Amino acid sequence: MTTVVLADDQELVRGGLRLMIEARGVEVLGEAEHGRQAVDLTRRLDPDVVLMDIRMPVMDGIAATAAIAGAGLRSRVLVLTTYDLDDYVYRALKAGAAGFMLKATAPDRLVDGIRIVAGGEALLAPSLTRRLIEEHIRRPAPARIPDPVRELTEREREVLILVARGRSNQEIAAALVVSLATVKTHLNRILAKLGLTSRVQAVVLAYECGLVQPGRRGD
Repeated sequence: MTTVVLADDQELVRGGLRLMIEARGVEVLGEAEHGRQAVDLTRRLDPDVVLMDIRMPVMDGIAATAAIAGAGLRSRVLVLTTYDLDDYVYRALKAGAAGFMLKATAPDRLVDGIRIVAGGEALLAPSLTRRLIEEHIRRPAPARIPDPVRELTEREREVLILVARGRSNQEIAAALVVSLATVKTHLNRILAKLGLTSRVQAVVLAYECGLVQPGRRGD
């Protein structure tokens, strides 16, 4: 069974989320009312996913996400917030969030999202993905690809490009005619070489450095 920790400063919101997701087969291990408590519970309870609000007292969700991702914990953070604001999206992704969904998301889709993130995939609401790409279209291309990206092997760069194009691990394995385990190994090496903690951060970097250009064939 997929397990989660809920982090939201509103008790009613946490209670509603608990009822909604436990009715669909996801176990809630604990609840946190601020970011610091979320980090402590994550360390202690080791959930598959932390459902993280952004605006919270003591420590906000972005700082808590960075603390969890930076500590190398197994748990993955799925940001769940009312605020559909670009600044929050980019800051959360750069902090190491594995996904970003809105509280207005339908219950079944939210639970699907929790399971997708628990399974190691990245998840962004379609409107947020579109805006992320549009933002990078407006930016000038960098003069050169950063050295850490240049130091990736040819196969690792192929994997990174496919990840940035939104391909799942299974789709990448099929495209490159390799095993799923091999794809996961390449992805882990890519993250280590680039100093990243999540697949989503790798997507952002691929766009930022010009390795993938939005609007080109296959992107």
